[in-house]
Amino acid sequence: MKLLTFYSDGKLKPGVLTKKGVLDISGSYPTLIEAIVRYKGLEEFLQFALEEECEFFLDPRKVDLGPAIDCSEKIICVGLNYRKHAEESNMPVPEHPILFSKYRNSLSGNGETVGIPAEASQVDYEAELAIIIGREAKDISEEDAEDYIFGYSAANDLSERSFQFRSGQWLLGKNLDGFCPLGPYLVTQDEIEDPNKLRIICNVNGEVRQDSNTNDMIFKCEKLVSYISHYMTLKPGDVILTGTPEGVAMGHEEGHRPWLQDGDEVTVEIEQLGRLTTYMEAE
Repeated sequence: MKLLTFYSDGKLKPGVLTKKGVLDISGSYPTLIEAIVRYKGLEEFLQFALEEECEFFLDPRKVDLGPAIDCSEKIICVGLNYRKHAEESNMPVPEHPILFSKYRNSLSGNGETVGIPAEASQVDYEAELAIIIGREAKDISEEDAEDYIFGYSAANDLSERSFQFRSGQWLLGKNLDGFCPLGPYLVTQDEIEDPNKLRIICNVNGEVRQDSNTNDMIFKCEKLVSYISHYMTLKPGDVILTGTPEGVAMGHEEGHRPWLQDGDEVTVEIEQLGRLTTYMEAE
């Protein structure tokens, strides 16, 4: 199943992409988290809607998408989780996952425009696989972690490097408005054969900048969910960005780093998850 959010009268509503179009489920499930928690009921609701002449289907071409999920309690990010990215960053391969966070103000959806602040000069792209948690997880084993994963999405951990490294904390460079594009859909895990073997690509204005596979991750999806759950309780709808592969602008030779600019079109594409496009615009 492909879940999503879409804009309606200036507000985000939850929906499901089906063969008949986008089904508005907001009447029964006001938020995607409620849809996740009551997923069995959602499956039955969807089946009924597909069999009946339901009037709540929308034309996907006329739907403005929001982030794949918009109401998460936590957005947890993993740094340096691809071996080749650690190498291009001239940093050692971590012994433990490096964790930081993004806030909900940073979320944006497929096809949205994200502003580049006037002071920003080093905006970077980071194609990432995102995990969405399906039920409360505390102190779970790596072997059981899959049972707590609801689904996956493509993400772009946009980063302003000069802000990120101006102090000892990364928070400022990671949390500008819209700097966490997520989407286009939240794809349930039953549709993904192996999240640790997915091709992941980022292109800017049609030029491929990153082309890798999640099999290069140092800490696999199950390890990350288990590890994090031993330090903080994961809740339904929580998002884990699993890190980016090599090819980011910061990894290029100094003086030749292709930072994102006004007018750039950035697309993250992950096998089985779809294409996530963001338009950059100077503020």
